[in-house]
Amino acid sequence: MKAFMDEDFLLSTNTAKKLYHDFAAKMPIIDYHCHIQPGEIAEDRKFENITQVWLESDHYKWRQMRANGVEEYYITGNASDREKFQKWAETLEKAIGNPLYHWSHLELQRYFGYRGILNRDTAQEVWEICNAKLQDFSMSAQNLIKQSHVKLLCTTDDPIDDLKWHKIIKEEESFDVQVLPTWRPDRILNIEKSDYLDYLKELSKAADMEIQNFQDLKKAMRKRMEYFKSMGCCISDHGLTYMVYIPVKENEIEKIFSARLYNKKISLRDTAKFKTACMVFLAEEYEKLNWVMQLHYGCKRDNNRKMYKKIGADTGFDCIGDIASGTELVDFLNAVNERKNLPKTILYSLNPKDDELIGTIIGCFQNSDAVGKIQQGSAWWFNDNKTGMVKQMTSLANLGLLGNFIGMLTDSRSFLSYPRHEYFRRILCDLIGSWVENGEYPKDMKTLEKIVKGISYNNAVEYFGFQL
Repeated sequence: MKAFMDEDFLLSTNTAKKLYHDFAAKMPIIDYHCHIQPGEIAEDRKFENITQVWLESDHYKWRQMRANGVEEYYITGNASDREKFQKWAETLEKAIGNPLYHWSHLELQRYFGYRGILNRDTAQEVWEICNAKLQDFSMSAQNLIKQSHVKLLCTTDDPIDDLKWHKIIKEEESFDVQVLPTWRPDRILNIEKSDYLDYLKELSKAADMEIQNFQDLKKAMRKRMEYFKSMGCCISDHGLTYMVYIPVKENEIEKIFSARLYNKKISLRDTAKFKTACMVFLAEEYEKLNWVMQLHYGCKRDNNRKMYKKIGADTGFDCIGDIASGTELVDFLNAVNERKNLPKTILYSLNPKDDELIGTIIGCFQNSDAVGKIQQGSAWWFNDNKTGMVKQMTSLANLGLLGNFIGMLTDSRSFLSYPRHEYFRRILCDLIGSWVENGEYPKDMKTLEKIVKGISYNNAVEYFGFQL
């Protein structure tokens, strides 16, 4: 029997062990999509205890605590940090087969040197060990990033953000990790939201102009994109419930937008037309700016309305959506491609049944502009577990070129989440190693080294054009 999470964790063949230890493990990290707050990096936040850095905003853990019957008081309520940690430890011992079990213990091993098991009986011991270590200077936000061998990370930022924290980080000479903003214009597209007109006022202020029609809106977006570009932004990101594509003429969009400006109710179809027009415009702008476009879709959010009203969004009440988006996605990509030229694009669906669909879609729009110009994004959110990663990479290998894959991202709000890259790399090497040892690919270590290092790090550097 293999030891629990030893140095060969998840590596089932000799080839897998060599690929991981000799190649993947030595590569730095590019975290091109995360939700870390740049202000916490700029201020080099220090954490008083393990609950603050582990449980403060991690809705992955919150969901499992609720599944274990834990009262909300111990999750997002006013219980003490020690009490919350105890409830998490009691929950974790039941999480057999869940990636959180592996991630949590990888984090305890890598950052705190603890190689034991966290459960209800060891919670006090782990609490004391972690909290003592967190007092060390090496455990501040900036130093956690540096000791994780992160070379560059991209935050997720609203177009109205002044990016002041990015300016401060850029001027910090002792911190040599690049922290770049990502353009996330969801609120511009969400014309159906009740706070939309209030948001337009904020956008007007940020762009230093009045927004009185759709042409003004496009101008304001251009101005803000130029500002983001000046701050190093080269990636956009869209969080979409599902893909929409309904072609619409400019004068019709003006009527729809004008009606919303006068606070009139907009039909679902007109909402879809507006979002289509915005997405086509933005995609064309991304191509001009040489930005990568990320499309995240397939999530049904805020399903527990009672809890949403009580504690808000991004608190663990979202699920996989099942609205078919393939036709609209293809038509959208084709429309942009016909009008101009598609920007580099990464497609993520939260629904794993879409893996093969995306694998065939990306093949329709590849060209010589870039290696792997249209990417299938890594297994996302509910799928970033062993099963989901193997499924996504196997599908990509079956239908495309796995060797051009740009690899893992954390999609996290935690400074301790970087072992997720290790987890991914171990699974990658085990998958490739199994193919080699089964005679499905030659044991050409020179080529295998290039593939593994590429997926772990090098492909992302080349794809995004990062200057490191």
